[in-house]
Amino acid sequence: MTIRCEGQLLADNVKRADSFNKRLVGLMGKKQLADGEGLLLSCSAVHCFFMRFPIDAVYISKRLMVLGAETLRPWRVGKWYRGTKYVLELNAGASSVVVPGTFVSMEE
Repeated sequence: MTIRCEGQLLADNVKRADSFNKRLVGLMGKKQLADGEGLLLSCSAVHCFFMRFPIDAVYISKRLMVLGAETLRPWRVGKWYRGTKYVLELNAGASSVVVPGTFVSMEE
């Protein structure tokens, strides 16, 4: 899956974590994300317990509007944004083009 924000490419190799087990495991056990790689979780909040590297978390509403973004280091809990339906996890720094209030597009 490819995800863009206002036309800017965020990631072109995004996997979905749409089951309980996939969301629970998330990126734990990975040593890093490759450039353009990401994980889209169907959830409202994330944590970085047992992770080895920092990530950017982009919080997205049901209407695919960006609610917020932040960089999370290992062993931290992300912020909670009201109305979050999805969280996109990317390499740290990859969400620098993301602005709250803009929209993302998702292409299979």
